[in-house]
Amino acid sequence: MTATTDASGPVDRTGLPPYPGERSGRCPFDPPAEYADWRVGEGLRRALWRGRPMWIATRFDDIRAALSDPKLSADDRTPGFPVPNTSGPDVDQAFIRMDDPEHIRLRRMLTGEFTVKQMERLRPLIQEQVDHFLDQMISQGQPADLVSAYAFPIPSMVISLMLGVPYEDHSFFQEHSATIVTADATEEEQRAASAALAGYLYELVARKEREPADDLISRQLQRVAAGEIGRETVVVNGITLLVAGHETTANMIALGTLALLENPEQLDRLRSTDDSAVIANAVEELLRYLTIVQDGVVRVATEDVTIGGQLVRAGEPVLVSLPAGNRDTAFSADPDTFDPDRNTRGHLAFGYGTHQCLGQPLARVELQIALPALLRRLPGLRLAVPKEQITFRNNTITYGPHRLPVAW
Repeated sequence: MTATTDASGPVDRTGLPPYPGERSGRCPFDPPAEYADWRVGEGLRRALWRGRPMWIATRFDDIRAALSDPKLSADDRTPGFPVPNTSGPDVDQAFIRMDDPEHIRLRRMLTGEFTVKQMERLRPLIQEQVDHFLDQMISQGQPADLVSAYAFPIPSMVISLMLGVPYEDHSFFQEHSATIVTADATEEEQRAASAALAGYLYELVARKEREPADDLISRQLQRVAAGEIGRETVVVNGITLLVAGHETTANMIALGTLALLENPEQLDRLRSTDDSAVIANAVEELLRYLTIVQDGVVRVATEDVTIGGQLVRAGEPVLVSLPAGNRDTAFSADPDTFDPDRNTRGHLAFGYGTHQCLGQPLARVELQIALPALLRRLPGLRLAVPKEQITFRNNTITYGPHRLPVAW
């Protein structure tokens, strides 16, 4: 018998299934089939996440309850929290790993940068970057890897411009971001990646103090001057936004393109419409249907709490499975079907509660521009390899294809 120690004492790990599970080779867009069975059973499911026993919430209502209950902490300094703090001595704690009221205090200092109104103003800039990388990909000839030529460069460039970070350093950010979000990386490797990003950003912050510009980091430094936050907070905010700002949207562009290629009727509809409402709802349905954040939304109980009829003891960790929740019939009928006419209001792709994704207005606008532009410019877009040859990032926080060879 294999056992480990949890808050409530020794825990038998024998027979516990892994999380995330294996996806079907037949349909890479569907979550592992066992999640549907887990939603039927009573209480929460016990599974192994990164070798550790966890409670897994897979039902839509249970996930919302878990993400809004103050007795479940997002603070990675809380005893029993399942993710070690790998930020290192020179990096402050990220606001996404804090609880209210400190979490919301720091978050509010950034929300003005990501309002829907502000993102609408960025549409011309985003369109310019989309057109640039499309031109570049086309000029380099086919076949092309859509991931490296289009999906990753667009959000990387946009978040770099917003922050005031030189885009020519994007390969440095992508390399270290990948280490931070990969489950296979050791704690030492993740600490080293965080330290490398922090070192770069400390230098950039010092430069922005001498030569401020019209960018997010310079505006954050005004708060430093006012005594509201320290330079360390500006640095960790920069790391958080750089990592989240390109990893998630990049995977959505690539996986969303693949899903549309597999649904040609819906692809043609998105390509041919100029109706912004139709485009916006198609993007929302892709976000729900694919739900690429499969991992890492974790909490720990600070006191005994009941979620979905399951008693969770103080000190026990909980992981919420956003892909499972978005495929729950309690949220929407026929959830395993991609239906751009569906009412997707309230989906969980960006999380729920006070910790839901800060950058969701930016991600929406990027997707609303990048996907239709790709389909219109390349009406003959198709896979350049059999779909069975495409491999996926199942060991990272965000799910998506490693490469997506396309021709047109």
